[in-house]
Amino acid sequence: MNKPLGRHILCEAYGCNPEVLTSRALVEAVMVDAALQAGAEIREVAFHQFSPQGVSGVVVISESHLAIHTWPEYGYAAIDVFTCGDRVDPWDACQRLLTEFGATHSTTTEIERGKFEHQPQPREQEVANPA
Repeated sequence: MNKPLGRHILCEAYGCNPEVLTSRALVEAVMVDAALQAGAEIREVAFHQFSPQGVSGVVVISESHLAIHTWPEYGYAAIDVFTCGDRVDPWDACQRLLTEFGATHSTTTEIERGKFEHQPQPREQEVANPA
């Protein structure tokens, strides 16, 4: 199996709009929109507002997840977009996020997840039934 199970985009977003990065509601809306626009199926959404500023959150999708941690005081966001399968392109979601957060520049790295050199064999495990 040379094809990876998933693609994981790690994005460093700089020069972002601090007003957006400060608002849990706005960050959540942008993240959910990016997932939907990329064609993902959303399962769960969880975001937290820090005091005095900053937001962390995750959008769990059937294909994996989108996660973010913001530092509004630096105009910076650390973004992860991980998708499995071929249906959703993580770059589509990442580009949408950079645009919506107003990033002036970014660095991104793609990691191929689950790229086996040899075909893995499923493991069967017997679980004892406690009586």
